[in-house]
Amino acid sequence: MHDFTNPFLTDEKTRELASTYGTPLYVWDEATIRRQVTKLRATPSAFGLDLRFAMKACPNRAIINLITSLGVGIDASSAYEVARAQKAGVPSENISLTAQELPNDLIPLLDAGVWINATSLSQLERLAAAASKIAPRRRNVGVRVNPGLGSGHCSRTNVGGPSSSFGIWWEYVEKVLQIASTHDVKITTLHSHIGSGADPSIWEKCARLTLECAAKMPDVTKVSLGGGMKVARIAGEIEVDLAATGERIANEFRRIEVETGRKFTLELEPGAFLMATAGSIISSIIDVVDTGKDGYRFIKLDTGMTEIVRPSLYGAQHPIAVVTSNSSTNSSAVRGKDKFVAVGHCCESGDILTPAPGDPDALSTRELTTPEIGDFLVIGSTGAYTSGMSTVNYNSFPQAAEVLLKNDGISRLVRRRQTLEQVLENEAV
Repeated sequence: MHDFTNPFLTDEKTRELASTYGTPLYVWDEATIRRQVTKLRATPSAFGLDLRFAMKACPNRAIINLITSLGVGIDASSAYEVARAQKAGVPSENISLTAQELPNDLIPLLDAGVWINATSLSQLERLAAAASKIAPRRRNVGVRVNPGLGSGHCSRTNVGGPSSSFGIWWEYVEKVLQIASTHDVKITTLHSHIGSGADPSIWEKCARLTLECAAKMPDVTKVSLGGGMKVARIAGEIEVDLAATGERIANEFRRIEVETGRKFTLELEPGAFLMATAGSIISSIIDVVDTGKDGYRFIKLDTGMTEIVRPSLYGAQHPIAVVTSNSSTNSSAVRGKDKFVAVGHCCESGDILTPAPGDPDALSTRELTTPEIGDFLVIGSTGAYTSGMSTVNYNSFPQAAEVLLKNDGISRLVRRRQTLEQVLENEAV
């Protein structure tokens, strides 16, 4: 078994799944998902805790069904995600929409019971105008604010502060209240999101700034701090301490209750925390090349940015390991180890699986078992922001298959491998 942060794939299971379903292959693990939901639910809170799953992290219907069956709601980032969740059987009242782009017709969503947070003043004008046309019980809406603070392992994962377009700038609270008053709607949820971080002091400060905004809005009863709980995917990365962070946040909620007499419910809506360590990608090694004694040794794979774009986009780090294609006689003890750069199958210089940490433009090597063509390379901690965020069909590669490992160890195909005919079917000649 590999020393992954998600150690649910043995060498034997890797070979079995690759033989049964082919590669590249996404593998999700039910036991890990259940464990992460349990951890999240134990987060300290002062006056109640509501949980949602940021479905953009992994929008497969089987994953949505599993997580919502555990009492977790859905956080959608587009009207298409709302429809996808509804088609998966999620009740509309368990779905929240916070999006950069809202649909033109908001009334059907509001009528159905979907919760909507406006992320700009113009969105709030449209949302409030639509809400004012329906029954009073549907006239409660939410807003996302930018509290002036952000966090993330790189600038591209920071969604708060003056460099981020996400949310209504915190100084515009009075404008928010004016719009709500004009349309006779109530703002009952205040949402913010700093990005992705592990520092409890940053979370504490974000909670304080957000609660100060909430205190100025008389109808707010729930404060959502978004997701972004940092997950340690490889050794050396710092994972968010939910107990310590949650207690600091809870203290801020208690402080504002003493000052204002108002008890706000806390909402969290992570994606990566629930899914990152619950997934792996099994790929086949299709070539091993080098660029001379002063260059690099490269492992070429049948996967890449078509299945996982995070390394190319963010310089994100994932654990990787070579799995020999047959018996243990070809183990690292026999073959030895060396330093390699892992690259994808796309005709694209940025298709790198082992970039320098936080720098997608620089190469980094990993010490791995010396591979042979036909072996497998497993990329760990790839449960979040992979199949749902990739350059699928680039170079016309079909979308990879997805498998869910059930608690009983049985694998279940939850997405068939795409065919070339399916890639082409919407083209109009």
